[in-house]
Amino acid sequence: MCGIHGLIDSSLNSDQVGHVLHQMAGATAHRGPDFTGFYTQDGAGLAHNRLSIIDLSSDGNQPMARGIYSIVFNGEVYNYLEIKKELEVLGVSFSSHSDTEVVLASYIQWGASCVNRFVGMWAFAIYNRQSGKLFCSRDRFGIKPFYYIHSGSKFYFASEVKALRQTGVFRNSLNEEQVKRFVQLGWIAYRSETMYAEVQQLQAACCLTFENGNVVENQYWEIPHEFTSISDREAIDAFSALFTNSLKLHIRSDVRIGATLSGGIDSSSIVSALLQRRIAHEIETFTVFYDRKGEIDERPFVNELVQKYGNQLKANYLNPNTEDVVSELDRFTHHQDFPIPGSSPISQYFIMKEIAKSGIKVILSGQGADDYLGGYMHAYYRLYGSYLKRLRFGKAMREASYQIKYQKGDLGHWQNVMKKSLAGLLFDENKLIALEFRRGNAFVCENDRFGIDYAIKNSEKVNAQHEAMMLYSNLPSLLHYEDRNSMAFSIESRVPFLDHRLVEFGFRLRPEFKIRDGMTKWILRESVADALPLKIKNRTDKVAFVTPGESKWLRNELSFLTKIDKAGLPFIRFDKAQELLESFRNGDNRNAKLAWRIAYLNYWVKNFV
Repeated sequence: MCGIHGLIDSSLNSDQVGHVLHQMAGATAHRGPDFTGFYTQDGAGLAHNRLSIIDLSSDGNQPMARGIYSIVFNGEVYNYLEIKKELEVLGVSFSSHSDTEVVLASYIQWGASCVNRFVGMWAFAIYNRQSGKLFCSRDRFGIKPFYYIHSGSKFYFASEVKALRQTGVFRNSLNEEQVKRFVQLGWIAYRSETMYAEVQQLQAACCLTFENGNVVENQYWEIPHEFTSISDREAIDAFSALFTNSLKLHIRSDVRIGATLSGGIDSSSIVSALLQRRIAHEIETFTVFYDRKGEIDERPFVNELVQKYGNQLKANYLNPNTEDVVSELDRFTHHQDFPIPGSSPISQYFIMKEIAKSGIKVILSGQGADDYLGGYMHAYYRLYGSYLKRLRFGKAMREASYQIKYQKGDLGHWQNVMKKSLAGLLFDENKLIALEFRRGNAFVCENDRFGIDYAIKNSEKVNAQHEAMMLYSNLPSLLHYEDRNSMAFSIESRVPFLDHRLVEFGFRLRPEFKIRDGMTKWILRESVADALPLKIKNRTDKVAFVTPGESKWLRNELSFLTKIDKAGLPFIRFDKAQELLESFRNGDNRNAKLAWRIAYLNYWVKNFV
């Protein structure tokens, strides 16, 4: 895991290129404290901050050159050993043991199509010093970031926006459409758009070439849209085998590996499978908790794992206090680059800080499973809509009876479920997101323009929702926090559930493999049934990675955030925002998340734009 930077700007000589690159690399030194390297020439250059994970020797330093090509690479290609053997059969020799050299050799051997062979997470750029062509790629889900500014014949790129701020081409004008999406929906980016008008991101599953002043972007992968015919037993065995293989690849490292752990299915499945299937002999885990009345404390479930696996599992617990949150808020926000739509990333930030103290440089995270395996409660709305569309009334009633049995809720709650399920039957994902954008919160923005087009290709309702979450609404933001919070402390975070082979298999399964008999993520639960403690396997509540932030911090230690400034919020109906915040301060939690987004946007604009 590293920081990459580069530029093509014919107006700069070699010394000027070097100066700019030093400034850019200095802004993201936290991403790679082990080595910083540069390649410069008149009009072009590359820079790299290295976090040494594979091949700790100087042979793995970057920029790395091979013939007329130079590469800067951020991430891990986990199947690099298998690809390396394939290349050696073709006569390719290697001078290091790093996956970076395998990526570069793969590009030289197979061109742009090399990325189809990779299992992993990446953002990289390869510069042809002879032709001046720049080839860039980002992994299938955008786990690793890639931002750029294209201005005429100039092209600048970096892992974080703060590095682009060091260039002469950066402008801090905000992207009004994206600010609206942030306020209304909590999105921090959309497709290639960011919160800044002139800063774009290379989209997930895309490659980009820059040559002769022109940018060309091509998509190399997409989510499958056809179901497979398979029995329960076949599906469980296949998912289990893919999950095991993903874990085996994800623990390849020349440094220590740990795991973040809650008492939920996802992170518990990773830790349990690692130990029960002897993929790892021991693992150190890290759990955040809040133990005051009404707060989330997952330690009882984590203790189930400790009891099951004994000395194989070393559990660490962290209880952040609000004084720490206040003192770290500026540093936390600096690392995010954008405002955050909720307080849960703050918990993740503090757990990464604790991990760094332990000396662990690689962490495994359960991110991603909810977004394609039916982990969120609102997946039920599309499930019922799917059953009703297919005239499967019996299945709809059966599943509803199980949901009522396991999920708490009053009459109003179940009326809301019915209403949203009916909407899931009648409307596609584009219409549903349009309704969500305008419903209730739309009074905040000055106009009603709506700039979202999902372009979802999946016709089945549950998978269409999951595709939307993977590509647009949910996962991109979660991966942003995962990257920024871990890299703030020079930690590489790996996400085994986002092995694309596992995701592809998940999307080829019909909805009943995801939600069944009142259990979300049914296929995952069954595939690790032998490894999970029963109390975790049979959990029916869904607890997010939460903090008391929106309901408590924002009214107390962080109440200063609610004192918004009209000059800092040009896209907000200020009087309406003031009314909402006043109502929130007086105890109304109905719009707590919106109150947080408005307050935090104001804070970010005033202090970081």
